[in-house]
Amino acid sequence: MNRSDVLITADELLARLADDGSTPRLLDVRWRLQKPDGRDDFAAGHIPGAVYVDLDTELAAHSETGPTAGRHPLPSAEAFQEQVRAWGIDQLTEVVVYDDNSGQGAARAWWLLQWAGMTARVLDGGLNAFVAAGGELATGPSEPVQPSTVTITPDSMPVIDADAASAWTGVLLDARAGERFRGETEPLDAKAGHIPGAKSAPASENTADGKFLDEEALRSRFSSLGALDQPVGVYCGSGVSACHNALVLASLGVESSLYPASWSGWSSDPARPVATGA
Repeated sequence: MNRSDVLITADELLARLADDGSTPRLLDVRWRLQKPDGRDDFAAGHIPGAVYVDLDTELAAHSETGPTAGRHPLPSAEAFQEQVRAWGIDQLTEVVVYDDNSGQGAARAWWLLQWAGMTARVLDGGLNAFVAAGGELATGPSEPVQPSTVTITPDSMPVIDADAASAWTGVLLDARAGERFRGETEPLDAKAGHIPGAKSAPASENTADGKFLDEEALRSRFSSLGALDQPVGVYCGSGVSACHNALVLASLGVESSLYPASWSGWSSDPARPVATGA
């Protein structure tokens, strides 16, 4: 993969929407830790034709899977196939995913679609970039779509569990904020700290003003972390912002393995060791 395989600019999207041919399927993943339900934001203004995607219920399994599975376990293949069908996506559908939070929620949808053997691109700069480029917004709920009958190909992206993360011989990147990695604070999970041997790589540093840094800057950043020349594992708090790092690495031609349970799962297991500090 390269950058154009995983990202689309607002100007490119506007050109596609003006095309008389097929319109891309637009998925709006308005989600933040502080406000996971973005339906009202979607209703207040979204790209015309977009479908609202609820990250907590449509891009994750329910929490009864147990604490060591983390706060956002991956959905089952069967459940996610039904979701992809409900969005009206098949193997030939051009998919564009966006949000209003520097690509954090959109990256999770991108990763899951890749995991399912589908393709998608994330709108660089999200909704703000679309408006700044002259795009007009629609209001109200999602418009009905014709469901597809697609059969997904699950496990098309590599996934690791806690044992594999513990024994990882490449570089393991933690996408959380630096203070959480260092164990200075932990507002959400059972313990403060990080997986021993991991490196801090906050996903928030992949972007500036909502847009992804240019390729040279991103390549320099991940090269300094040792992530361009050895196996890479990615994790975060619950498997959301880790997908942001996975997307950036894919744009640089690097495949990474996601630990979906991430710190929320790891820290819930009393048998797992915890490291603190830089």
